[in-house]
Parts: sequence; C-alpha cells; structure tokens
Amino acid sequence: MNRLITRLLAIILLLCSSPAAAQDFSGYLAAEANIFVHQPTYDGQSSHSISIAAQPELYHEWAGGTSFTFVPFGRLDSADPNRTHGDIRELNMFWIDDSWEFRIGIGKVFWGATEFVHLVDIINQTDIVESIDAEEKLGQPMGHLSLLNDWGVVELFILPYFRERTFPGVEGRLRTEPIVDTELASYESGKQQSNTDFAVRYSHTLGDWDLGIYHFSGTSRDPTLIPGADEHGQVVLIPYYEQINQTAVDLQMVSGEWLWKLEALHRVGQGDHFTAATGGFEYSFIGINDSAVDLGVIVEYVYDSRGSSATTPFQDDVILGLRLAFNDLRDTTLLAGWFQDRHTAAKIIQLEAGRRIGELFKLSLELRVFCGQPENDPLHSLRNDDHLQLELAYYF
Repeated sequence: MNRLITRLLAIILLLCSSPAAAQDFSGYLAAEANIFVHQPTYDGQSSHSISIAAQPELYHEWAGGTSFTFVPFGRLDSADPNRTHGDIRELNMFWIDDSWEFRIGIGKVFWGATEFVHLVDIINQTDIVESIDAEEKLGQPMGHLSLLNDWGVVELFILPYFRERTFPGVEGRLRTEPIVDTELASYESGKQQSNTDFAVRYSHTLGDWDLGIYHFSGTSRDPTLIPGADEHGQVVLIPYYEQINQTAVDLQMVSGEWLWKLEALHRVGQGDHFTAATGGFEYSFIGINDSAVDLGVIVEYVYDSRGSSATTPFQDDVILGLRLAFNDLRDTTLLAGWFQDRHTAAKIIQLEAGRRIGELFKLSLELRVFCGQPENDPLHSLRNDDHLQLELAYYF
C-alpha cells in the first residue's frame, strides 16, 4: 500500500505544477477529553484520556472539472497507544463527464438510509478507535466508475487492498475482554490483505423514493473474533476475515413530515448465510411553538438472523430517538438515542450535541451510557465505560 500512496503523490505533485482553476486548503484541529464515570474494569486501563487530532484537506481543481483531494488524519492520545494513529482518509484523482465519473486512489464512500445503525455501508473499513458508533471510516484504495443515466446510476468498484479494523489496546477504555490482538489477524483468502474485492451498485430516485441496491464480493469488513493465545500465552481475541458475497438494498421515502427508511442485506460466506435488516421512520415537527426549532421523532428496529452468534451487538433491538435542530446562527443540534434489546435488560443511551462558537470553532459533546448488558452480550465488557466526550475543534 505504501508503494501505491507514493505513486499517487508523485502523480498529484506533477499535475499540481500545471495551472489550476481552483485550489482550496481547509480542515480542522481538535482537542478532545473523555471523562469516564466509573473506575476501569480491567487492569491497565486509564480513568480518563485527552487527545489532539488534525485533519487537513487539500483540494485542487483544473479547468474541465478534473480534481484531486488529499485528506490525511492523525490523532495523539494520552491513554491508548492504539488510538495514537494516522490514516489517509482520501487521496484520489477525479474525472467527470456528462455521462460518467471516475475516481482512483484512496477514497470514502457511504451507503445507507437509517440514522443509528448502518448495515449496508461496506466499502470502507470502520475505525473503531475513533468512535464506537462505527461512523468513522478508514480510507479505502479503489477504482470507482459511475455511469450516469436518466434511468439511474450504475457504480463499479475495484478494491485492490484490504484495510483491517482498528481496535483499542490494553490501556484503552471501550475495549473487549480479552483484548483484540490485531497482530494475529488471519484471513480466509490466501492473498490476505492483497485480495481484490469487487462491488456493483445501482441507485435511482423515483419521485419521493430513493433506491439503492448493490452486490459486494470480497473480504468481510467485520471480522469474526476467535479466542486464542498471543506469543506470551495470554488469552486474546483474534480477528478472522472471511470471504463473503453480500447483496443489499437501501430505501428512503419522503412523504410530508414523514421520512421512511430501510436497509436490508443477505450475506453468504460468514458462517453459512444470514439476513439482517434495520428500518423505521422519522417524523418532524416543524417550527415548534412558532419558533425556528424543529423536532424529529425517530423509531427504528434492527434484526439479525444470526442471533447471539452475530458479529454485531444489535440482533433484535428497538431504537427510539429525538433530533433537535435549532436552526440558529450557531447551527445548534442535538440527537438522542435509546437502544433497547428486546430479550434482555441491555440498553444504551446516547446523546450527541454540537454548537459553533464564533466563525471558526465548534464545540461537540457525546454522552454514552451502558445499562444491564448480560455476560453473553458483546458489550458486557463496556458495562463500566459510561462516558462524556467533549471536543473543541478549530476549522480553517
């Protein structure tokens, strides 16, 4: 992968020496504090942590629409060496025409419709050390061709290199017990990380409906964690990345104040085969009490046919959410969610809020509480990891 990055940088530097139609340098610097309510559950864990992160972005465009994007990312964490890491989120060239678009390099692609759990989002690997909610992704080497037609968009992906999932280390909070030892990762494919994955997707908008359907063939982004031993004989969890074929659909429909959402997939190859789905609705109350504030009420349900053997903690869960958009000059927002397992007392309560301070700063808050996870729950090891995360970011 390092050779690929070196070649891409050389091409970009050569192209940048030519006259450009537009160039932009932006990004952010952020300071973050994680404050945990309870003492650590396991030896070696820290009570709290602070970190700093940076994500600059360089965008360069030539006449005719050809452009490139470079987005590196890095974080320095006081508690967990695994969270002190860097990544190239994007490094790609992009060409556009009336009937097609082509991107090559390292990029990010998001697929999905629901608010809280994104089952069908499979192109990029999850960066778990950045956020346990699986919203942060690692950059993915790819060739991406989009064919634009009146009857829809067809996208073709070639993914020549696999990115392994990140996991917290011994010192980190929000980790499993035993820990996940990424040094021992194994693969079903003999080519390991060099296995080439493929995906094809069709999407279209029909009136109030947005439809997407795709097929993916390659290495599963969510590994099966297998108990084993490290070189010192300590019990660890070993990530095993299987080969899968996955067909999935995402659907969204707007009707007045109602927004209906669905994501569903069928996967073959991780075990035997299974089906998973998440869906629901969001109803918006616009201008509460003649104010500028909008309130959204969200109800979603997550199902996984594997039950307790699933690689996700959400197999049969109801999620209730509230979204507040204040529509003020400071772009104040709030999103709250209650995740409830239908068969146990396990629940997760989370709150996300954000507000701009002046023109260049933004203050963000995340609160997450874990309640009643039984011993066989994948999140049982997080039972004492209720925490408040505060971030102050400077945007330039």
